[in-house]
Amino acid sequence: MILAILLFVLTYLLLLAFPQRRAWIALGSGALFLLLGILPADKALAAVDFNVLLMIAGTMGLVSLFIDSRMPALLADLILEHTPSVKWAVVALALFAGIVSAFIDNVATVLMLAPVALAVAEKLKIRPVSMIIAIAVSCNLQGAATLVGDTTSILLGGYAGLDFLDFFVFRGKPGIFWAVELGAVFSALVLLWLFRKENAPVRPGERTQVTDFVPSILLGSTILLLIAASFIPDKPAITNGVICMSLLAVGLVYTGVRQRSLAAVTKPLREIDLTTLGLLLGLFVVIGGITEAGVIDALASLLVKVSGSNLFFVYTLIVWASVLFSAFIDNIPYVTTMLPVVQGIAAMLGVDSTLLYFGLLTGSTLGGNLTPIGASANITAIGILRRKGYTVTNRDFLRVGLPFTLTAVTAGYLFLWVVWGA
Repeated sequence: MILAILLFVLTYLLLLAFPQRRAWIALGSGALFLLLGILPADKALAAVDFNVLLMIAGTMGLVSLFIDSRMPALLADLILEHTPSVKWAVVALALFAGIVSAFIDNVATVLMLAPVALAVAEKLKIRPVSMIIAIAVSCNLQGAATLVGDTTSILLGGYAGLDFLDFFVFRGKPGIFWAVELGAVFSALVLLWLFRKENAPVRPGERTQVTDFVPSILLGSTILLLIAASFIPDKPAITNGVICMSLLAVGLVYTGVRQRSLAAVTKPLREIDLTTLGLLLGLFVVIGGITEAGVIDALASLLVKVSGSNLFFVYTLIVWASVLFSAFIDNIPYVTTMLPVVQGIAAMLGVDSTLLYFGLLTGSTLGGNLTPIGASANITAIGILRRKGYTVTNRDFLRVGLPFTLTAVTAGYLFLWVVWGA
């Protein structure tokens, strides 16, 4: 167990020190767990969740096709046509970004909507920094709302066996979707207050023309098929992953035939984030190794002892510790590590693990909004602003991110306890 702990801690330190090499670090660590015999070779494949990897790859490729069709830009234009002032435009764009990011990648959503926000700011001759930060933090909030909203959601779905509809209604009770939406409502009020002085009228420009409606149909079909799969009992473990990859294959064939270009096929494939896939593949093996060594059970026992076996204390600790940790470290390895810990805690307390699972996802997904480096969407948004010549200070980010995060997390935290814990 000591060797497993040392190797695990070293892995985390290297991930923090060399974020650009995190896939290779995770894969190398996984290989060491196998070579040292901490995880038996015959258990390595069982430790890897291929359903999660396939879902992420398929969704990323479909999102690329969807963005290229320009449908998201058209939807943003339609929203701006119905907003009377900058204040309401910021809130509307943030809410729209959240809705979009509940189904597609957060970074992709920021890349889609940042140009819209920049155009609005340029027309009104205002600084776009706070507007784009609001879009980024809204994307991070809604990533926890659905099965396909964020990598962490896919991880939870794969580990806990949750289907698409389980995020909405699970065992006859409201799922995490409603906790996130409650947070979205209260955080929208925060944005209204922050931008209360921005009352200049908005004059939208010419509407974006959609080049192809098929990607929108494919993305919609993915969601509908994931919903349908929720009703299939005893389905194969990789069902959701096969759905996502199959519709991506259809989209690639269609695009290749329509454009008669190999580049049109390879572009969506290049948008699949191999770094994230490699990171997860390695981490699955690492987590399998520390589980096999008994580290996960020991950590769960420690947390139960610290809490005095009090469910409310454990739940509170998981939510707010996740917020703090995710403000500074990547939430993908954090959630991957904590899922089995949470399951172990629930087993020791003799309680349903749902409350703790949802609390973990809420805290870890929203915690990234506390700092500029806490989430990929934040880093992307700041990078866009800097390329446009705008300086973004920590104060600029905290002005939006801090009240937004605390409000959204508190709303979700209380909702989940009332529904699942009380």
